[in-house]
Amino acid sequence: MAKNKLRKFAEINTFSHVIQPPIEELRNGFYLKGKWKEFFFKNKNPLVLELACGKGEYSIELGRQYPNKNFIGIDIKGARIWSGAKKALEEDLKNVGFLRSRIEFIEYCFARDEVDEIWIVFPDPHIKESSANRRLTHNYFLSKYYNILKKDGFVHLKTDDIALYQFTLDTISENKYSLIE
Repeated sequence: MAKNKLRKFAEINTFSHVIQPPIEELRNGFYLKGKWKEFFFKNKNPLVLELACGKGEYSIELGRQYPNKNFIGIDIKGARIWSGAKKALEEDLKNVGFLRSRIEFIEYCFARDEVDEIWIVFPDPHIKESSANRRLTHNYFLSKYYNILKKDGFVHLKTDDIALYQFTLDTISENKYSLIE
């Protein structure tokens, strides 16, 4: 493992706005589930997730533009999250946090009706048909989002991959989800 990566892992462990719960903690009742606004952000502002956030550029920019919303970037890669977490710290963005976890565990992390919006920005399209169930717009994932989103919540998708776009439209249609635009 690269020396720089080890330094990032050590540093990210000191960031109070980065949560890295072990799977056992998630399965046994995650302490922030249903309480992100109250205990993590200490306000009642809307909660917005960026899934597979990578370096967290979108979460950071949304946090800058919308100070009256709370943003959580979620990714499994700690070295990637470090970039966004460091930037949020440097800019004192109190409305931006990061969660290091797999997207599959999202229902362990957030309670029913806790999330106002979800952003999926240029996700890995998993172009092989055998990998379709790994797409973040697969019904497996959409049903999880549905369980944590408020009734008037949104899932925003930005992609430049035509196959993923079409797959998503088909999934929305097949499962009778509402498409806004």
